[in-house]
Amino acid sequence: MNMLLSLIALLSAALIANAAPPTCYSRVLSLSKEITESFKELQTSKAVDSCVEMLPSLYLDIHNYCVLAKLRDFVAYPRCERVLEVSELKEKARSLYTIMISYCRRDLVFLTDDCSALENPVLPPIEPSIIES
Repeated sequence: MNMLLSLIALLSAALIANAAPPTCYSRVLSLSKEITESFKELQTSKAVDSCVEMLPSLYLDIHNYCVLAKLRDFVAYPRCERVLEVSELKEKARSLYTIMISYCRRDLVFLTDDCSALENPVLPPIEPSIIES
């Protein structure tokens, strides 16, 4: 019986921990990852216009101060207005920029201002795949 009560208490604590509202930082982090993934999907999609190839690269690191300029440049890019996916991505980027400069400006800590790191990101190494013989 004591074991059952302990298990119920543990599960209740897990539910309460997951029910916590997102912080400003977690919202910015998740939105930046969502934008980066959407951009990758847009580049690999075969149904997009050729103007997508000309879009500025969009790797976002919210700990890099240069990400603000990167977001401004992407949103202000004059081409691809007629491509719905690009317009949606620009709207998400605009939202992220607004959140970062107004709602979260005191919550965010920029660890670097290396703009070249956003142009040529050093990605973690990919785990080698298992090759079947």
